[in-house]
Amino acid sequence: MAIVVRFVDKEGFIKERFLDIVHVKDTAALTLKNSICCVLSDNNLSLQDVRGQGYDGASNMCGEWNGLKALILKECPYAYYVHCMAHQLQLALVAASREVFEVHQFIQDAIFTINVVSVSAKRNDDLIAEQAADIARQVDLGELESGRGLNQIGTLQRPVDTRWSSHYKSICSLARMFGATLSVLRSLANDRSLSVYARGDAKGSLQKLLSFNFIFILHLMKEIMGITDTLCQALQQESLDILNALDLVLSTKLLIQKLRDDGWEPLLQKVNSFCQKYEVELPDMNGRYVDLSKSRKKHDNTTVEHHYKFDIFTVAIDQQLQELNSRFSEQSMELLTLAAGLDPRNSNSFDIGEICILVEKFYPADFSNQERDQLECQLPHYAIDVCNHPDLHISSSLADLTRRLVQTGKFTNYPMVDRLLRLIMTLPVSTATTERAFSAMKLIKTDLRNRMGDGFLRDYMIVYIEKEIALKFTSDEIIDLYDLLGSRRAKLKLGK
Repeated sequence: MAIVVRFVDKEGFIKERFLDIVHVKDTAALTLKNSICCVLSDNNLSLQDVRGQGYDGASNMCGEWNGLKALILKECPYAYYVHCMAHQLQLALVAASREVFEVHQFIQDAIFTINVVSVSAKRNDDLIAEQAADIARQVDLGELESGRGLNQIGTLQRPVDTRWSSHYKSICSLARMFGATLSVLRSLANDRSLSVYARGDAKGSLQKLLSFNFIFILHLMKEIMGITDTLCQALQQESLDILNALDLVLSTKLLIQKLRDDGWEPLLQKVNSFCQKYEVELPDMNGRYVDLSKSRKKHDNTTVEHHYKFDIFTVAIDQQLQELNSRFSEQSMELLTLAAGLDPRNSNSFDIGEICILVEKFYPADFSNQERDQLECQLPHYAIDVCNHPDLHISSSLADLTRRLVQTGKFTNYPMVDRLLRLIMTLPVSTATTERAFSAMKLIKTDLRNRMGDGFLRDYMIVYIEKEIALKFTSDEIIDLYDLLGSRRAKLKLGK
């Protein structure tokens, strides 16, 4: 379990520091909670001072009653929980594929096709060659523009559930290299030097790709994931504050809703054009849809268009909206809504009463009654100052405002406001730093170092991850420190 602390430094910058990695014997929530408490205690930190917690989407962590989140909230009620949105969003896309059978089957077929085409270096070379020929042919026909940096040759991307944006990149690569993929599959299906099984896999993949159902869902998922990918990428930025993240979530929901309301006809036109390009037979949209999972007696008068529009298109989008709507609890939404009153971009709707409610309801342990009175007195001056000060009114976010208050020295005029801003900034946005810690562990603990103990691994990872801190120490300083420790040990032995 990787543990990362998020805080605001003296200059007002948000920092996320790798604290420790713990080898836990089991993944029970109580075990994880006790391990976190031990690490905090070892670093002279208290769980009572925690004001935010965030994890991935595992049930043992975010469980409502007995999860790690709930156990920590029982001991520290002000450690507000926010989902790791980047990780959760990726899982939401996978969850949507599991809810809609056709989308689930599409992803399975796409993964199988990518594995068939890219299983060996030779097949991958054939794919690149076919793609180069296909690009040259489209340029000659005027279907593609030529220019520097355009029409780059790539390869098919394999999707991984826990890797950010991997499904979107996989679908984009398959759509872009569709013609080259068909050519390679046809070549494999007719290659008598291959085994019957290999030719059978190629023919099976070819049949899947040359179906209207596959192409329709390919374009549908490309549209959906194209909207959510911006949010996915932005949430990996360590400097992103919670209010900007909330804005991105809201804009993503609006765009997905717009796709649901107005996106059917444009999507169908793209699919039909794509099918005509690759000579894929188009179904009669007014014809009767036959559901193979039902007996003939239970068949209704559902049309093919109704099936694709309402059973796949609408349901797949609704799954995304449902996941995004459940991203934040009511408590988190209220907390963020009240915190938005401090945002310099919302100066016209600045409400002192709501900010006082924010402090009284969510941060009562951090402000005494006297300090709350001071805050209420400072807020009217703060509101005028932020609107009129040449450096403060151009702040783009709460994080930027916190830094500018320090740079201009205004934090001394509004110490209570500065404290509240720093408390809000500690709310976690994503676990990108934690995920990177796990990636670093895979690089460090290789097969050649598989006997590395937990202590050495922990020290090695701290130096590797926190490079900017490690660079401040020279080799000579480290040698001198070891010499000093050695001399102290020698004196202790002599004293005994």
